[in-house]
Amino acid sequence: MERHEVANTVSGATVGGHVVQARDIGSVHFHDREPLPRPHQIRPPHGPFVNREPELAALTEVLGRVEEGGLGVVVFTGLGGVGKTELIAKFTEDHREHFPGGDLYADLEAYRHQGGVDLPELLAGFLRALGAEPPAVEAERFTAFRTATAERRCLFFLDNVEHAAEVRALLPSSGLVVVASRRRLPALRTDGAEVRRLGPLSAAAGAELVRGWVGSGRGTDGELAELVELCGGLPLALNAVGSQLLDRDSLPVGRVVAELHDREGGLAVLEDEENDLGATYDLVYERLSAEGRALYHLIGVHPGPFVSAELARAVGVERAERAIKELRGVHLLDEVVDDDDRENRFRAHDVVRLHAYGRTRELSDRGGLLAGVVAYYRGRASVADRAMARKRLRLQDRSGDGLPGFPSGTAALEWLYAERANFRAVVEEAAAQGWHGEVWRLCESLWLLYHGRKLYQDWIATHRLGIESAQWDNRPDAVVRMRNQLARAHHERKEYRLAAEQLALATEQVPLVTDRQVVGVLYETDGLLCLADGRPGDAVERFTLALAENRGDDHGEIVQSYNLAQALIADGRAEEALTVLTGATGRAVATGDDDMLMKLPLVRARAHRALGQLDLAVAHAEDCARQAERRSQYAKEAQAHTLLLTLAEELDDAGLAERSRERLRQLSG
Repeated sequence: MERHEVANTVSGATVGGHVVQARDIGSVHFHDREPLPRPHQIRPPHGPFVNREPELAALTEVLGRVEEGGLGVVVFTGLGGVGKTELIAKFTEDHREHFPGGDLYADLEAYRHQGGVDLPELLAGFLRALGAEPPAVEAERFTAFRTATAERRCLFFLDNVEHAAEVRALLPSSGLVVVASRRRLPALRTDGAEVRRLGPLSAAAGAELVRGWVGSGRGTDGELAELVELCGGLPLALNAVGSQLLDRDSLPVGRVVAELHDREGGLAVLEDEENDLGATYDLVYERLSAEGRALYHLIGVHPGPFVSAELARAVGVERAERAIKELRGVHLLDEVVDDDDRENRFRAHDVVRLHAYGRTRELSDRGGLLAGVVAYYRGRASVADRAMARKRLRLQDRSGDGLPGFPSGTAALEWLYAERANFRAVVEEAAAQGWHGEVWRLCESLWLLYHGRKLYQDWIATHRLGIESAQWDNRPDAVVRMRNQLARAHHERKEYRLAAEQLALATEQVPLVTDRQVVGVLYETDGLLCLADGRPGDAVERFTLALAENRGDDHGEIVQSYNLAQALIADGRAEEALTVLTGATGRAVATGDDDMLMKLPLVRARAHRALGQLDLAVAHAEDCARQAERRSQYAKEAQAHTLLLTLAEELDDAGLAERSRERLRQLSG
């Protein structure tokens, strides 16, 4: 019998495809995985680029090591305005093809509050951009990030870093991390980082930069060299002065130099983090139009990082769009790029904000301008809150008349989320000013943002201030509301002892509260703690009490019926839960309570699952998921799809499982 040698080999290249070995092949179907997203978050360079060859060479050298599969870290330190961001933008533009996983950007200043950075929230953004779902438990996001970057070569730009520990916490498994900081960070050398100080431009390089803008016919070499010296070699200062020269063809370079010399003390170059660009920006400021100066004053007064035309108009800046265009033209403002945000927001460089603050310190109407900023955010938050949930309990009167509304609750939620850094800063500034009524009212309006998007650090920090302000405002009902909302944050973080402490302190105010609905919220949160503690029977009792306190208020009764049904299911009484849910759903339909009509089907699905009615459970969970998707309620939609995955396993329904997994992946992106 003749024998034949058999070898399982494949000739040719098989890149990104499929290979099948089998004796008989019938019908074969291949399903390619959806490609992972490739984010491009680092902005392009703004203009001509000079005199950074050594730094670019250092980055290129580290890139060579990164391409071998390792991790590289390069840190650039230097004065504000020296060109760190522009350097990294230039490198990214020239080498983007070397990072197949994409490039990601994070401004740590936007996540910094009272000295600390909200690292879990920052990582959640990175994970979504990379196509990974951020874990609900914040501590798990660090390991999830390392997993997501283990086999993807990405470029990460960490801007406005202040401490080495911030970089260490954000290091991926592989790729290139470039850090920009005004502080010296020598400790990162022990982590293998290359730390380089980015100095000012030389006189020759600075003159070349300005000459590239204004052409060869304006200014002598000596005048340009002197201009560079007076600007301290800072590209940001040169950009501002250069823009003035471009805008006014008749303005001689020598005159600008003379005006800078005439300023008392000459140009105040940034020597440390407390100073500003002094005479350079004084000159730019004084050449602004009236509306441009008004917008600059707003930048100096506004405690948050972002401004918009709508905010400017609300506080009295005339021709706000023109003012924004003017300040962008002289590099005092940059547009914030956010694909999910429909409103244009702008951010001033930190050096500009410092200078603007200095120009407004002695303004006679500074307090009034700041009050206008706080009033705008309080009113706009109230409008957004009512757009998302018209029916819910509120202690404050309606505000925000005259401010634009929102086309939907979804649009309102997206706007609140985009403004989250401003809201926290405004709450903190209002508390510092002693405007106590504004503080707790802002917190009340921000409940749906914090609860819906799980912004725990902002939630907890603002509500601690809200409690104090409600006490100063002599509003026991507001104290109860603030403590209860803070307790809910601790409950969701599984910090049950802290939640119970807040409830106990809130209960001390109950004898002073006349609105029984306010008291009902304490029973509600206590019921949630009973469920978490494995005491569903006690939870049923608490939610029954909460329901009694809400009698006569449609939304309040629906919410407490929703909670009661969950407790009944946990207590093994699913049939009773369905009866409660049927009544609550009918009432929600009759009153148009869309928020609860979205939530109720999820609890109904859990009740049917407990009764073994899996097909009905799937139908109601899918209903919840559809409604949550329409309303951009990502946390609730994720809960629905998580339940659907469990139901798919119990039904052995591979198609349902894949659909829910895919949607969860999309939600994470």
